[in-house]
Amino acid sequence: MNSLAKRSIDLMGSILGLALLSPLMLVIALAILCTMGRPVFFRQRRPGYWGRPFWLVKFRTMSNARDPDRRLLPDDLRLTRLGRILRRTSLDELPELWNVAKGEMSLVGPRPLLMEYMDRYTPEQECRHHVKPGITGWAQINGRNALTWEQKFACDLWYVDHRCLWLDLRILLRTLWQVWHRDGISFAGHATMPAFMGRRESGAKESGE
Repeated sequence: MNSLAKRSIDLMGSILGLALLSPLMLVIALAILCTMGRPVFFRQRRPGYWGRPFWLVKFRTMSNARDPDRRLLPDDLRLTRLGRILRRTSLDELPELWNVAKGEMSLVGPRPLLMEYMDRYTPEQECRHHVKPGITGWAQINGRNALTWEQKFACDLWYVDHRCLWLDLRILLRTLWQVWHRDGISFAGHATMPAFMGRRESGAKESGE
C-alpha cells in the first residue's frame, strides 16, 4: 500500500470528520459533564506503530465507582446509561479522529489494545503492530467484540497481509453499516471484551492484570 496515499486519506478524513462532527462532540461532552462530571475524556497509553506507545483519547463511558476497599468496581457496574448509548452507537470513538490527525492512528487498522498485552503475544500476533492501529478494522466489520481473541488476531493479521486502499474503503463503508446495526458491541456475557491473558509459544502462562 502507498503509505503517502494512506496518510493523505487519514489526514483529510480526520480533519473533515472533526470539523463536521464538532457540534455533536460538543453535545456529547456536555452530556458527560452533566451526568458523570470530569473528566470528559478517557485517556490511556496504547501501543501504536511497531509498538510505540501513544495516548488514546475516547469519550468517557464509565464512572469511577469503587468498593469499600477503594477498588474499582467491575466494568458492567461502572458503565453508565449514557456510556452504554455511546458504545452502542460507537460515538465514544469519535475523539480518536484527533489521534488519526496527529499520525498516531489510521482510520483503518487493527484496534490498539492494552500495553499490558504486549508481553502476551506470540511472535505471529505481534505482527499486528507492523501497521498503525485504526479506529476500525477487518475484525470490527467481521464480528467486533463478539469474536474470540484468536478470531480477532486472525482478522488483524489477514489485514496486515492484504491491506490496500480499496480494502480500506470497503472496511470504512462496512463500518457504517455495522454501526447502524449495532452488532458485536460486547462479548457474550460481558459488558466489555474480557482481558487477553495470552500464552507464549513456550506454553508458559502469563500473569494477569
